[in-house]
Amino acid sequence: MEQRMSLVTLGVTDLRRARRFYETGLGWKPSFASDDVVFYETGGPIIGLFGRRELAADAQIEDDESTFGGIALAHNVRSRDEVDTVLAEAAAAGAAILKSGEDTPWGGYSGYFADLDGHLWEVAHNPAWTIGADGSVRMK
Repeated sequence: MEQRMSLVTLGVTDLRRARRFYETGLGWKPSFASDDVVFYETGGPIIGLFGRRELAADAQIEDDESTFGGIALAHNVRSRDEVDTVLAEAAAAGAAILKSGEDTPWGGYSGYFADLDGHLWEVAHNPAWTIGADGSVRMK
């Protein structure tokens, strides 16, 4: 697994309210937005807003505030096969695989693991995003 983080997904309780905060309040401009998710390129990792319940469901975990902080870190990779490779590396290192790699509704392939302290990581291949030689991620 390359040493980088591509995306931080914030699980929000009200997507419209969260968008107003980031866009009107902070002046951020979305790189992509739909009724379900919003992405902001930040010059580093992309910041995503996604429903908290939906984020927990996507990772196949309970939306329990005592065990789920409402945040997922992501490591985007260049191919579907690399998703499975990284998940296997994480498992070999002691991570809990929460969701094996599978096709996604948005046309990609992803899975989830929890590190030794339960922090949620998504490993994803998004064919609509470009990963530079330096690991930087850009939305096409």
